[in-house]
Amino acid sequence: MSKKDQTMNPGKMEIELKEDEATGTYSNLVMITHSPSEFILDFIAVMPGVPKARVVKRMILTPDHAKRLAKALNDNVNRYESEHGAINNNDNDGVDMHMYRGPQPEA
Repeated sequence: MSKKDQTMNPGKMEIELKEDEATGTYSNLVMITHSPSEFILDFIAVMPGVPKARVVKRMILTPDHAKRLAKALNDNVNRYESEHGAINNNDNDGVDMHMYRGPQPEA
């Protein structure tokens, strides 16, 4: 955004979505670890019949951003459920969580 645009629209930010990111990345599991200075979210794709799951995206957040993300996600889940009904939280989805180990936190 040019300096002129920022002056005319204070508080507004232009966000670019690149074409290769626009289709998104599928993930059905996320592993979260943290250190004193960051949260690491490893988004994983687990496919039936495939013995090895794959990290498809890693996001590293500051603790304050992680807290804002958790609040925003909670707000959106509540809005979704008020429009579409409760989400069935099936904790028995066939994935053995003990076989997945996230990265060890380091300072």
